[in-house]
Amino acid sequence: MSEYDVELDTSGLNCPLPVLKARKSLSTMETGQRLHLIATDAGAKMDIPAFIKMTGNVLVETSEQDGKLHFVLEKG
Repeated sequence: MSEYDVELDTSGLNCPLPVLKARKSLSTMETGQRLHLIATDAGAKMDIPAFIKMTGNVLVETSEQDGKLHFVLEKG
């Protein structure tokens, strides 16, 4: 897993909450900082990349462990 500055665990939350919470966290971060987002909603597999594409941020890494999705996002 890549290094990150902030961790956000949205386990148990359904769409669109993981995206909304990621947006809120990224808005408080500096350019180049990284957010580790953890989600259990299967929809996040499509929602997070779509959100990143629309916002000019970078999806650094995606993985799945123990039924949880892990995303490392870099603020653009």
